[in-house]
Amino acid sequence: MKPTLLIVDDEPGIVDTVKAYFSPQYEVLTAYSGREAIQKAEKRPDLILLDVNMPGLDGLTVCQTIRDHVACPILFLTARTESADQITGFQAGADDYIAKPFDLDELAARIAAHLRREQRRTSPPIVRFFGDCAVDYSARTVTVHGESVPLSRREFDILELLSLNAGQVFDRERIYEAVWGIDGGGSSDTVMEHIRKIRAKLGAHTLHSYIETIWGCGYKWNG
Repeated sequence: MKPTLLIVDDEPGIVDTVKAYFSPQYEVLTAYSGREAIQKAEKRPDLILLDVNMPGLDGLTVCQTIRDHVACPILFLTARTESADQITGFQAGADDYIAKPFDLDELAARIAAHLRREQRRTSPPIVRFFGDCAVDYSARTVTVHGESVPLSRREFDILELLSLNAGQVFDRERIYEAVWGIDGGGSSDTVMEHIRKIRAKLGAHTLHSYIETIWGCGYKWNG
C-alpha cells in the first residue's frame, strides 16, 4: 500500500504541481485552507506538507490543533526561514522546514527520509521475557524487575546471542567469532571477562544466574 501524503497550501498552483510530482509514488490528499486541512487530517495521512502562511487558520494554528492527535511527520512549507520562525514552528510540533521556493527532488528526499524514520520508529519491538528479565532486542535494552541494566555494546551482543538461543551451549571461540568476527584482533579470553561483567550487572538486580557455565564446554542462557 502506498503511503499517503496530505498537501496543504492556499495556492492551487503549488498544490497541483506537488500532487502531480508525487502521485505516481504516493496516495495524495489535498487541502487549500487550514480548516480543510484539519478535516483531511482525520484520514490519517502518513505525512503532512503544511504551508505556514495561509489566510484564516495558518499552518502554525493547524499544527497546534492536530499535533496531539496526529503522530505522522509534519513538514512546514514556508518562505519564512528566519531562526525565530523555525523555532516557533518546531515548538508548534513541526518535524521539518522546507523553504519556498523548493526543489521537488530535495523535497522528495526529505519526505522519503521522514517516512523511513517513521517506519523504523513504529516497527513493533522484539522483546523476550525470561522470568523477571526483559530483553528488548530492538532497543537493545535489558531490564530486571523493571530496573535498567546498563550493558556495553559487546556485552549486549553476547547476551543477545545466548538469550536468542536459550539452552544452546556456546564455547568461547564461537562466541568470540559471532560477536567480534573471525578477524577480531583480540582473544577468546576476552569473552570470559565480558561474561563476568554481564553476570555482575545482572546480579545487582537478581539472584538468578542467567548465564550458566557448562564446564569444559562453554556457556548457555538459563532463562
